[in-house]
Amino acid sequence: MEQLEAADLLLPDVGGELLGGTEGGIEHGRPPAPSSSLRSAIEVYCVSYVPPGASVTESIPPHPVLEEYYRVKADRQSFVDELFDGAARYYNHIGRMLDLGSGPMYRRQALQRAGLKPGMRLLDVATGTGLVARGGAEVLGDPRRVIGIDPNSGMLREARMALSGPLVRGRAEVLPFRSDSFDMLSMGFALRHVEDLEIAFDEYRRVLKPGGRLLLLEVSRPTSRIMRWVIRTHFQRVLPWLTRISTGNDPAGLLMRYYWDTIDRCVPPETILDVLRRNGFVDVTRRVYVGFLSEYVAAKPRRSVSADGEMRGIDAA
Repeated sequence: MEQLEAADLLLPDVGGELLGGTEGGIEHGRPPAPSSSLRSAIEVYCVSYVPPGASVTESIPPHPVLEEYYRVKADRQSFVDELFDGAARYYNHIGRMLDLGSGPMYRRQALQRAGLKPGMRLLDVATGTGLVARGGAEVLGDPRRVIGIDPNSGMLREARMALSGPLVRGRAEVLPFRSDSFDMLSMGFALRHVEDLEIAFDEYRRVLKPGGRLLLLEVSRPTSRIMRWVIRTHFQRVLPWLTRISTGNDPAGLLMRYYWDTIDRCVPPETILDVLRRNGFVDVTRRVYVGFLSEYVAAKPRRSVSADGEMRGIDAA
């Protein structure tokens, strides 16, 4: 997939910024500021957007306001952006300590279990430093067929060092892509950081081709008390201490503590499954590994309703 093709997928009236190729400004340490049109689109979309033919539903954030970190919901996104921007340089180092080197293999296998095959086009939402996108590129055998999107310039700067495919600045709640564009959409351990599950899932379904697949990787709150204590201690004490010792970076240590609190306070898996179904996904399942790694897999129906109300059948590419 050429970069021109990736640019053609962008919606011109939303303001997504394509940051692809080695000549982009982001890898020179001066990433462009998010456009005013994109900020406006995010604000309007999150407040007032209703999917065509849908009724107004209650907002479903992935977790309640965490007053230890920010006081009101309106402050949440700026806190998260600043936190990730400050820890971006050390994020991959933290990840290696967290997964003991098994992460790349797990991500590749999860993508393959969800149905990713060569020839498909993958969108990796909240791509961060590009860890899931990199696994997707290995499965597909062509990095140009993977597009990574993330709202944070620091994380995208790190992603550019490892990915040669297109990168876009943008948020899950207002994906700046045309409808029916991707064969698969992935999101790795970032669902807890979106603003609203309803809006995000509706967007995911919109940009997927009919028959397209969805894969959400998440860390879920363990049901076992012993496992919960082990994971909590690891995130709240061990990892922050190791991070400070090995990097000297306070935001990186804070990020690990924040991670656990979002895991501990996240809506239950049943809610995530229900919201996926409510937003039109089918074949919705959840697989659990080692007691806390969740793989949510779903599909966009192959038959969809056209603008005139007529049913049409389209196979995924």
